[in-house]
Amino acid sequence: MSRTTFPPRRARTAALAAFALVAAAAGTATGLSGAASAAAAGCTVDYKIQSSWSGGFGADVTVTNTGDAISSWKLEWSFAGNQQVTQGWSATITQSGTAVSATNAAWNGSLATGGTANFGFNGNVTGTNAIPTTFKLNGVTCNVPGGGGGTTPPTDPPTGSRVDNPYAGAGVYVNPDWSAKAAAEPGGSRISNQPTGVWMDRIAAITGTTGARGLRAHLDTALVQAAGNPLVVQLVIYNLPGRDCSALASNGELGPTEIGRYRTEYIDPIAAILADTKYASLRIVTTVEIDSLPNLVTNISPRATATPQCDVMKANGNYITGVGYALNKLGAIPNVYNYVDAGHHGWIGWDDNFNASAQIFKQAATVSGSVNNVAGFIVNTANYGATKENNFTINDSVAGKSVRESTWVDWNRYVDEQSFAQAFRQELISVGFNSDIGMLIDTSRNGWGGSARPAGPGATTSVDTYVDGGRYDRRIHLGNWCNQSGAGLGERPRSAPAAGIDAYVWMKPPGESDGSSSLIPNDQGKGFDRMCDPTYTGNPRNNNHMSGALGNAPISGAWFSAQFQQLMTNAYPAL
Repeated sequence: MSRTTFPPRRARTAALAAFALVAAAAGTATGLSGAASAAAAGCTVDYKIQSSWSGGFGADVTVTNTGDAISSWKLEWSFAGNQQVTQGWSATITQSGTAVSATNAAWNGSLATGGTANFGFNGNVTGTNAIPTTFKLNGVTCNVPGGGGGTTPPTDPPTGSRVDNPYAGAGVYVNPDWSAKAAAEPGGSRISNQPTGVWMDRIAAITGTTGARGLRAHLDTALVQAAGNPLVVQLVIYNLPGRDCSALASNGELGPTEIGRYRTEYIDPIAAILADTKYASLRIVTTVEIDSLPNLVTNISPRATATPQCDVMKANGNYITGVGYALNKLGAIPNVYNYVDAGHHGWIGWDDNFNASAQIFKQAATVSGSVNNVAGFIVNTANYGATKENNFTINDSVAGKSVRESTWVDWNRYVDEQSFAQAFRQELISVGFNSDIGMLIDTSRNGWGGSARPAGPGATTSVDTYVDGGRYDRRIHLGNWCNQSGAGLGERPRSAPAAGIDAYVWMKPPGESDGSSSLIPNDQGKGFDRMCDPTYTGNPRNNNHMSGALGNAPISGAWFSAQFQQLMTNAYPAL
């Protein structure tokens, strides 16, 4: 990834243990009523330790009903050591001493003969994390004395067919759905052949929605475009429970506690499709969960920017659990390259946020089982920060004041996305990520060209006139993020543009809205955020400035013709 040598990836350090108990028994369940109490019970249990870290672990449990159909279930086991469940999902898990019971959630209680239910949990442990040897389903012992069981040795995510930088020497998939909308716009044919990200922003997107093909259809089309040559397909994985806790416009369909649905209805189906050997020749780049993990640093109590929703997601752990699960499942596929969203310089470029964010990313990677599940990081996804500010640097001083003291920079360490991405890459390596990680920069809407683009540095009357007169980024405030007035298309997608940067990409398809200017009812869970209202006077996250948003915008992801035309008009480099 933007390097001249290609060392092998490091050996996995976290254990991945798997244990299966396969048995059958007949009997009558006790303590449950209705159909469950009269059913002949039998089960197989697949108990896996998905990840381990110092003092803790994550486990995944799948129970298969091999007896009569049941309408509710309870699985029981005992730990042999001092394991203590701290958090669970897709089941109600209780523990008394070493005894543990997991009872079905409201939505997964019915199990036909051969039906399965999946749940998981995180726990604390010191010493040996022994695998439970006996399970009971609805009071009946499922394992046969002397039955099978064993431990699968730790394994690394497959790396055999991966290259260092997936964009090097490869074409990039052009989404025909977006391309057709772009081409239909006056002048749009100038950019309609550019590659953009395919957003999997809800469960229905996997199979396809009105006007948008599903994941398999995209991959089939990609094979045609590839014509036997290397081709990158860019996917945005974006459906965490309680998604984007600091903004309403991009809220999603899953509630804060629906980690089970995220796993079984969203990530698992995506992983199953991507793992199809039919698509093994494609280089699949995933942007993993934008606007999630940095919220756990910047928008939680006691900070002034805190939101109740982000406090909830910090407390329940489902951002870290969800991202870890996605990295684990997708990282196991040899031709998938996971790039975790790392915000942008105007979010985590300050000292208070920089290392803390790197540590949060490391925590999620550890939960996934290995940092090897992370190929790199992406910055500025769907945002507007300039790639490079050429008219001033963070080291400049004017009238006795540092650029850092200017109102615009406001003590940030970085003035643009490229310097931030390169520095944050080194920070990520320092906290334990592999030295060959690469960075992506989303340049789809950060060109800031047109007549308002400064031709040179600002006046040296003061540090503010110097910075404000020379900066390309013309936003009112760095915290403004929705459908920004004056924005333009940025650098065209290309591979390895700078040291440590794998590619400039258009991960956010130009012309797709960031959010509606007013409340628009919809069935996608997308709310109305005042930051998308051009009359809004702001909040602590943009220091109470005007939003700078365009008016008459549709819901996020919908086509916004006026914005598309503005982006072409203000493109830099110009079209």
